[in-house]
Amino acid sequence: MKARYLQVLAFVALVSAIQLLTRVTDSAYHLTQLTMTAYYSVLIIGLCMLVGYAGQISLGHAGFFCIGGYIAAFLTTHDLSMHKGKPLVALLSKTGILASRPDLYGGNLLTFHSWAACVVAMLTALVIAWVIGGPVLKLKGHYLAMATLGFGTIVYRIALGTTLLGAADGISDVPPFWVLPGIEISGNASVRVMNYYIAWGLVTAGVVLLLNLIHSRAGRGLAAIHGAEDAAEAMGIPTARYKLNTFVLSAVFAALAGVLLTHYNGGIGPSEASVMKSVRYLAIVAIGGMANLWGSLFMSLVLNYLSLRGYFGTYDDAVFGCILILIMLFAPEGLIRRSILKDLKRFVSGGVAEETGP
Repeated sequence: MKARYLQVLAFVALVSAIQLLTRVTDSAYHLTQLTMTAYYSVLIIGLCMLVGYAGQISLGHAGFFCIGGYIAAFLTTHDLSMHKGKPLVALLSKTGILASRPDLYGGNLLTFHSWAACVVAMLTALVIAWVIGGPVLKLKGHYLAMATLGFGTIVYRIALGTTLLGAADGISDVPPFWVLPGIEISGNASVRVMNYYIAWGLVTAGVVLLLNLIHSRAGRGLAAIHGAEDAAEAMGIPTARYKLNTFVLSAVFAALAGVLLTHYNGGIGPSEASVMKSVRYLAIVAIGGMANLWGSLFMSLVLNYLSLRGYFGTYDDAVFGCILILIMLFAPEGLIRRSILKDLKRFVSGGVAEETGP
C-alpha cells in the first residue's frame, strides 16, 4: 500500500515540476495543451480499467466523451429566460439549478448551472452505458469491438446532423465551469496555472480511486475475468455484473472528461465523437500497457501533448492508427509493460547462438 501511494506522490511531484519548468523557461503557454491532455487522460485511465482489467475492447468511448460534452454545452448555453414564468423553470431557478449570467450583448441568459449540467451529463452517460452495456458486453472479441464502434458512429452522426446541437459547427460560447466562488475552469490566460492544477488534481484523484479498486476484491475479480472469464465464472465471480459496472464506470469517466474539456475550450464539435478519436484512445492504452494504469497515463501525457501541439501535423490520425497496428502485432502487452531490455538481450543472444552454432 505504501508503494502505491508513493507512486501517486511521485506523480504529483512530476506534475508540479513540469509547471515550475514552464515558469522558469517562460513557456507557460504549454500549460494550455497540458491541461487539455489532463482531461483526455481522465478518459484514458477509465478506458484502461475496461480494456486492461476487465478485458473488454471498446471503440466507442469517444461517444461517451461527446455525450458529456454536448449535454453540458447545450444546458449551459440554451436560454430559458423566455420560459421563466413556467412552474418548472421557476422551481429550478429557486433551487439554484438554473443560473442567470450576462450574454455578449448586455442582456441576461437563464441557463443550467455548470454543476447541474455536469450531473445531468454524467447521469445520462451512466444510463446509456448501463442500457447498451448489458447486451453488448455479452459479445466477445471483434464482435464487441464492432458493436461499440457502431455506438460511437451513431453518436457522431447525431452530433453532426442535429441542428439543435450546432450540426457541423458544434456548440460554442460555453461559459466557464464554476468549481467554487473565484475558481473556474476556462481557457482564460489569467487562470492558466490554476486550471493546470485543477485538471491534474482530478487525474490524480481518478488514479487513486482506480488503484484502490484494482487492489480490492472487485479488482481481483476483474483480473480473474481478464485471465480466464469462464474459469472466473465457475469460481463464483459475477462476471457479467463486474464487466457491466466497469463499462459504466469508464463511460462516466469519459463523460466527465468531455464536460470539463468543453468548459475549458469554450465549445465542442462533432469531431470529438469521430471513430479516429476512439482509435486514438485505444492506441494510447495499448502502447502504455493494457493492464498498466501508470503506463497508460504516462503515454497519454506524452502522445496527447505532442498531438495537441501539432507535432504530427496532418498525419495525426495516421500516427495513432499505425501505433495501434504495430503494438497489436509486436507488443500486445504494451511497450511500458514489456521488458524491452530483456527482449533485446534475448534477441541478441539468440543471434549470437545462431552464428556460433554448428
